[in-house]
Parts: sequence; structure tokens; C-alpha cells
Amino acid sequence: MERYELIHSRRKTLALEITGEGRLLVRAPLRCSQARIDAFVAAHAAWIETHLARQRQRAAQRPPAPTAAEIAALKARAQVELPPKIAGWSKKMGVTPTGFKVTTARKRYGSCSGKNSLCFSCFLMNCPEEAVELVVVHELCHILEKNHGPGFYALLERYLPDWRERKRKLAMI
Repeated sequence: MERYELIHSRRKTLALEITGEGRLLVRAPLRCSQARIDAFVAAHAAWIETHLARQRQRAAQRPPAPTAAEIAALKARAQVELPPKIAGWSKKMGVTPTGFKVTTARKRYGSCSGKNSLCFSCFLMNCPEEAVELVVVHELCHILEKNHGPGFYALLERYLPDWRERKRKLAMI
């Protein structure tokens, strides 16, 4: 039987999860017996094996994690390159962000807080110039439209009519 990490919580059912790192998690109700958990895992052995193999294959294909020096270089580059883009587009759009920050976020390239402060991932610097511009304009649009409704996309279309093509150039690294 495959080794797994057991997480007890206030839930009613058993569940399996394969993490991005290829670990097997079993989520179980608080009073669930170990015998029932083991039987559940054994009954799903084929599913587990298939999905663990798939996840390990994906992990092997990923590029190695960037070093601290590479991340520092990307952050420094973002601190230099993004402010002029933000200022230029802010002027064109008639908006004023309240702040600007560069992070090492992996799941999203940019965000705009409820207080109109912009945040960008340093990994955005690995993307083509048109894609970087798209993320900047996208976040500035959130100053005027806080959601991704029709009004938001109409605004984005107004400033970047080719936003769909630019979006295809974005690839999370």
C-alpha cells in the first residue's frame, strides 16, 4: 500500500488528494477508524497509482526552481521596468494606484487590492513584453472595475483590443 499523509477534519466523507509534489493525502472524518481508512486507500490503489505516476511525470518535466540570486535579479528588474509602464498606462486610463509591490507569487502575475494597491510577481519578467503590458493594464482596470464582469472586459478591450492574443503569450513559469 502507498504511504500517505492522514488529515482528520470535520468532514463526512473520505477523500484522496495528490499534491503538486507527488504526495498522497487522505482526508478523513474525525472519528473514522484506521481500518476503514486503509480499506478506502486499498480500494482506490489503481487510481492512486495512475495519478501519482502522472504527477511525478509532470514534476520531472518542470524546470528547476530558480535560485535566490535569480529571484533577486527578477525582483530588481521588475522594480525598474514596471513603474514606468504603470505610470504611462495610469495616465492614459485616468487612474491612480495607491501603491506598488513586487512579490515572488507563483500562482498569479498580478493583483489589485480593494484599496487600489498593485502587486506584481517578479516572475512576470520572464514573459514577453506584450504579456507584461497586458497584466499591468489588467490590474489598472481593476481600479475602475473590481470584478471580472462584462464591464471589466469592455474596459480592457477599450485599452487593449488585442488582449486575447496577449493573454495567449502568458505562461506561468
